[in-house]
Amino acid sequence: MTMNVLGQIAWTAAYPGLFYVMVVYTSQAFVFVFLPFILYSLYRFFVQLTYFPGAFRMRRVLQEYPWQLLEGVPSGLGKHPEARDDGMWFEFPNPTNSGEKIPLVFIKHQRSYWWLKRLDGPRTKPHRRRQIEPLWFAGDPRFLAVVAASDRNGERPRRFHLLFQRPVFDRRCVPENWGAGVADIERARRAGAQNLDSTPQPRA
Repeated sequence: MTMNVLGQIAWTAAYPGLFYVMVVYTSQAFVFVFLPFILYSLYRFFVQLTYFPGAFRMRRVLQEYPWQLLEGVPSGLGKHPEARDDGMWFEFPNPTNSGEKIPLVFIKHQRSYWWLKRLDGPRTKPHRRRQIEPLWFAGDPRFLAVVAASDRNGERPRRFHLLFQRPVFDRRCVPENWGAGVADIERARRAGAQNLDSTPQPRA
């Protein structure tokens, strides 16, 4: 959240600042030099705004679920056979049935390029994969979760990313069961999950 706020301030100041420098301190010959930077700062101003909803959602998840440090979490870059969406994914055990595996797909791709280079794939370099070992995890894979990598000292999480099942935020999708009880569903609601039924339909 702090980085989002600082980024928003920086890009808010960059647009008028660059425009002022161009008008006051340069000649018309330099307009085409400054124009791309001015337009890019304006673009980043609006893009930065889109980060705040995800940051608030991650905050709610972290207020409800504690961090766990997980080793050897399966991941992939292609479609998971049990997932309804294509894309990068992690696979976690079902909290109520450890024999059942639940994929969490990177549905939102903002700030996901860093993860793309580190999830299991044919071209993933071993030293990059090790950068997400152990994986910081907070949440319930049946609904939503926050994942993060360790800092250089392995003491704090960084590179936060929100993962969720599509029905959690999409009312057009039928909520899935995954064996969750009423208490599990209520906890997910407190963490920000939406479109949940206390008696969800079994997974097709």
